[in-house]
Amino acid sequence: MDENIDYTLMEEKLRSRVETLLTGKITAMERQVRWRPSWFADVETADGLKKVYIRGDRQSDVVPFPELKREADILRVLGEQGIPAPKIYGMCEDPVAIIMECSPGSRDVATASSDEERRSVARQYIESLLAMHKLPLEPFKAIDLEVPVGAEEIALAGVKAYMPLYQKNKICPEPLIEFSLRWLRDNIPMHRTRASMIAFDAGQFLFSEGKITAFYDFEFAMIGDAMTDLATMSMRHSYEPTGDTMSSLLAYYEELSGEKLDISVVRYHHAVFATVACMQFAGAIKNPKPGDPHDVYLEWDIALRKTLLNALSKNMAVDLVTAPVPTAQDSNLSALYTMLNDSAEQLSADTPLQEAGKKSTQRLVEYATVMSRYGSELERLAIVEATPFVGDCQSSTELDEKLEVFVKQAGPEHNAALLQYFSKQLSRRMAVCAEIEIGISAQHIQDDILD
Repeated sequence: MDENIDYTLMEEKLRSRVETLLTGKITAMERQVRWRPSWFADVETADGLKKVYIRGDRQSDVVPFPELKREADILRVLGEQGIPAPKIYGMCEDPVAIIMECSPGSRDVATASSDEERRSVARQYIESLLAMHKLPLEPFKAIDLEVPVGAEEIALAGVKAYMPLYQKNKICPEPLIEFSLRWLRDNIPMHRTRASMIAFDAGQFLFSEGKITAFYDFEFAMIGDAMTDLATMSMRHSYEPTGDTMSSLLAYYEELSGEKLDISVVRYHHAVFATVACMQFAGAIKNPKPGDPHDVYLEWDIALRKTLLNALSKNMAVDLVTAPVPTAQDSNLSALYTMLNDSAEQLSADTPLQEAGKKSTQRLVEYATVMSRYGSELERLAIVEATPFVGDCQSSTELDEKLEVFVKQAGPEHNAALLQYFSKQLSRRMAVCAEIEIGISAQHIQDDILD
């Protein structure tokens, strides 16, 4: 939470806008406890009580499509085209927020009454997802969504969308990302020439009493290859189950569509999404801004890089090796980190938001403590093991500079060795962070999203 923002004034403005849009009176308003400013509100209107969700701006530079109105327009068009989506009441311009219907239900399929209900909800999602993929593109073109043409543009629609953000925020070499970008460009599925409206970050829906009530979170939506949604839905399934096995859901999509699924294309788009997700947060990790949810970005960075390496390993048919856990080094800063941990523990937290801020600080100190013990050894091993590619290096900065140059121009004969190199470095980082909160989520990344 950014302490420089006057949230009281923000909420006053939001209240005024909501009451104007719905011609009603807010009787209750509660901020959602998460890194993104969002609120739930009850509004008394002439037509009765309406539940409203206020989706605020991220207030950080990590999105390829920063205009929230774009997402509101997409949700509106989806609803008009018969796809389950929340009703959009309008926008608030200051502060920027979408004012929308609060659709009933939960995303947590564990709350379903039975396995049968869970499977039914999952199949309903597939039905609506396929319906979205079959929609005419003209209504989306009318709200200024770009329509890619040809296999290359369709395959790399996500890369094109995220590239300006990546290039703007990139302040240092990113060898793994550049390696993946080269592989993606070299392996475009040329037979995929039909574009569809896609969520891009698929698998997000609400259900109530056994029925899908809404798709949500379309800030990354675009026009591209429909197989992207099957890939990203499968990725999300590993930590947010969909309600049925992925093999059953993919088979159901295939049955409904009447077209044989090419799993190699789904895996390709697994790599696309993982690549652009790493691109999205690269700048925020290396050049953090005040107010950003730094602990969340670090957690995502580890998990997303693991996801990317898994995706590339399946695409390349390379079995990744796990490097031994490095040896901890004595740190002359150990006493300082002990004091920081103690200070973080003593921070007051009288509200849920303050408690969340305190927890974020503790997670960062915990991560810094681990890096103080293992960081120098991780860097040393990375430099030593990169020698076959770049020769001797005197620092991690020199290593990254030389390695990025190498991966950009390396031929495919180097792909397997480079992939193993990147895997070793990340596996060590994951190992030393395995028991701290920032590192735990990466341990649950599945080896193959389609197994």
